[in-house]
Amino acid sequence: MEQNININELNEIVKRESEFVDLLKLEINKVIVGQDQMIDRLLIGLLGKGHILLEGVPGLAKTLAINTLAKAINAKFSRIQFTPDLLPADVIGTLIYNIQENKFEVRKGPIFANLVLADEINRAPAKVQSALLEAMQERQVTIGDETFKLEEPFLVMATQNPVEQEGTYPLPEAQVDRFMLKTIIDYPSQKEELEILRRNMNGSFENVQPVTTTKQILDARETVKKIYIDPKIEQYILDIVFATRYPEKYGLEELKPLISFGASPRGSINLAIASKAYAFLNKRGFVIPEDVRAMVYDVLRHRIGLTYEAEAENITTEDIISKIINKIEVL
Repeated sequence: MEQNININELNEIVKRESEFVDLLKLEINKVIVGQDQMIDRLLIGLLGKGHILLEGVPGLAKTLAINTLAKAINAKFSRIQFTPDLLPADVIGTLIYNIQENKFEVRKGPIFANLVLADEINRAPAKVQSALLEAMQERQVTIGDETFKLEEPFLVMATQNPVEQEGTYPLPEAQVDRFMLKTIIDYPSQKEELEILRRNMNGSFENVQPVTTTKQILDARETVKKIYIDPKIEQYILDIVFATRYPEKYGLEELKPLISFGASPRGSINLAIASKAYAFLNKRGFVIPEDVRAMVYDVLRHRIGLTYEAEAENITTEDIISKIINKIEVL
């Protein structure tokens, strides 16, 4: 009974703390037409202290979405266009010699922002990708002998173009694993594209105003941590992740020859955090199985390795995740 009272109190807290979400989405929709899934995933990344890898063809408003979000929460935004000649110093910054002062000074790079867009991350060589991913993981940057903490909230949205693979450097699995979510974005519907067309023809985009603050985002993060997750849901998350490693133990023997490696413990952690953040967006103080199922593809699609056999049969990680969640139940 006491637990029910706590859940009710938690629901009230979450409803109160998540009021800004509707305002934020309304403000973003002044500029972005459709792409609700991308906006939700950006908010989940912000609330869950994670980073996002977006895959989609050019022209789907990826840059515009994160820039608009930065304006709406009054945060600092920077964009890094990844190219083959980019150096780590172009991302994190470097030491510049000051002739007048006769000393070296720190010149901070574009990584020093709240929301960072790493555009076409697979265009840059591994050493540049590593510099970015280290900053993402450690949330700090070392330039010379000085270490600088990155200001919170800090979110990196990296994009990959799935069409052009010529002259690209694919992210190694260990580095891809550092992204909380990998989201695939698709073309808008005809109705949405008609609206986009009309707005661009008329130049009728409204100015985005700040409707919340970075402090409110940080406070919301603390509320997300408090969201209740039942032991049965925790076990459900573990069963899903363990089924990617040992499918034969879950009656999924046919998946064994298709998976070269399963999701890491980061997969379990991020699935739990993302499910809590999804519950928060839906104004709930507790996680339900539907929250887990809503986030499982984004959290696990980049954490499962496929064998040559799977690739030969055109089986994707999404196909494997679908078979797993169709088989595993909440006990």
